[in-house]
Amino acid sequence: MEEKISEAIKAALEAAPERKFVESVDISFTIKDVDLKNPTNRIKEEIRLPSGRGRELKVAMFAAGEAATKAKAAGLAVFSPQDIEDFGGKKGRAKKVANEFDFFLSEVPHMGLIGRHLGTVLGPRGKMPRPVPPTLDPSIIASGLTSTVVVKSGDKMTFHTSFGTVKQSHDELLANAMEVFNRVTTKLERGIGNIRSVHVKTTMGPAQRIEVIN
Repeated sequence: MEEKISEAIKAALEAAPERKFVESVDISFTIKDVDLKNPTNRIKEEIRLPSGRGRELKVAMFAAGEAATKAKAAGLAVFSPQDIEDFGGKKGRAKKVANEFDFFLSEVPHMGLIGRHLGTVLGPRGKMPRPVPPTLDPSIIASGLTSTVVVKSGDKMTFHTSFGTVKQSHDELLANAMEVFNRVTTKLERGIGNIRSVHVKTTMGPAQRIEVIN
């Protein structure tokens, strides 16, 4: 499969027209013979890409006091407990912030407040904050997230994730794609036997089908 994925990446990049922005490179899976009505069969994986994501990610933290100071020092955007309550009454602003940032962190004591005021906004986007223990520097978690992607099937047979950008080298993209492909197949009962099809494409480019043979 590595050779086929390599060829698909090359074809996707060659077929992608020049854009005024840096396109992501995505991989999509359509699986078969899996009962996704059963939550235990659903795929939800956080995957650390060996070559990074190829772009800068934005991370924010809900914090106060010393934790807020540490977060700001790490270059993170910081929202206070008062901000959380304000978001609850301003859904438009809450949605804008949810879309602006890739990941969120939070001090543990604020998690309940976030669930109450922001759960309906962050939850469906898969962006509920990761709790940060008081003994852990938030910069450590944030640095790990900058090379992390989330693969989530939910109850859908077809799902996708980005594994880099067109600015990365072919070898970097291939290493990332294989990391995602291998993680997904290990989560399926029959491995590649549960995969109907795989496609690779840039954000705006045509999809390149990868032949899957059991």
